[in-house]
Amino acid sequence: MSTPRTVLVIGGGAAGSAATILLRRAGITVDLIEAKDDWNATAGSGITLQGNALRVLRELGVWEQVEKSGFGFGSVGITTPDGTVLHVAEDLRTGGDDLPATVGMQRPQLQSILIEAVRASGARVRLGVRATSFEQNQHGVTVAFTDGTEAHYDLVIAADGLGSATRAAIGITDKPEPTGMAIWRIAAPRPAGVTRTDLAYGGPAYIAGYCPTSAGTLYAYVVEANRDRGSIPVETYADEMRSLARHYGGQWPEITAHITDPAQVNYTWFDRLLVEGSWHRGRVVLVGDAAHCCPPTLAQGAALSLEDAWVLAQMLTATEDAGDWDDALLQAYYERRIARVRPVVEASVQIGQWQLDGVRDADLPGLMGRTMTMLRELP
Repeated sequence: MSTPRTVLVIGGGAAGSAATILLRRAGITVDLIEAKDDWNATAGSGITLQGNALRVLRELGVWEQVEKSGFGFGSVGITTPDGTVLHVAEDLRTGGDDLPATVGMQRPQLQSILIEAVRASGARVRLGVRATSFEQNQHGVTVAFTDGTEAHYDLVIAADGLGSATRAAIGITDKPEPTGMAIWRIAAPRPAGVTRTDLAYGGPAYIAGYCPTSAGTLYAYVVEANRDRGSIPVETYADEMRSLARHYGGQWPEITAHITDPAQVNYTWFDRLLVEGSWHRGRVVLVGDAAHCCPPTLAQGAALSLEDAWVLAQMLTATEDAGDWDDALLQAYYERRIARVRPVVEASVQIGQWQLDGVRDADLPGLMGRTMTMLRELP
């Protein structure tokens, strides 16, 4: 006979939400805490979800909402800076032939769908709350919170992102490192001619691209060498992005005309992180960006995070007793995931490095093709 099991999930992004939904489906008691009072409901511009991400979203029971809210497509175009299309490649359907190769979405819309699913799961959600300490013993983890409360759990899942405070608190010293690139992003109206992602390499930016995110919207981005954030006043963000985007042709003039509000422009450095050896200490385990992060050159960040949650939930729910959630199980989770995550992180970093170094004869199609083919396999 199974015994009641309790889990704390720290962080309400893609990985934390997915883990919560799947564990609750198995009847496990889950508390989810999220540091942001608004649950990051309005943060971000757009997101590219490839098939292996869609596969997990279908498992969560939200695929129909994602399909209705986003914009599906199956190819990517490579263009010159003036907009001339050089090549159109069919995307691999990494989630299987019954799902689109890619869906673009407004990130707040995806977050809203996940929030609704977490609420419907029956998890206890507390917003504006952080964990302040973890006291472990052979029976689990006692956690203290910023609201003055304390609770005991059989397992803690840390899904608190790239700057994870939990990662540091449990003694994992790995930290994200900048790759040398930075990205300007904005959500904008979708020109009628934008029906897929097009990428321009060259010009004043390393990459200029866009992704349709709904019938009426897209998100556009330009990538340059990273600069000291303190040297770029926030009120100049629109001017900065527009000064790069105006050099691109094709659909870009129509997009650039909407880069006017600095509050709508996001500037972020590319980072890399890959925690090696294990992703847990005792009964606290990392998922998603807390354990690994890659630059978005392969658009796999959210997909890998969702896969982490799916795999970990499968392994946890395959047992009947929290006593089985031991070091061996959590190490097996790491070993299963690292074999998949490491090549994606390395490929994503390599693609950016080739661009930084100005390598003209890089096997970009080959590296991308090999990596995406691997992702067709179940995680």
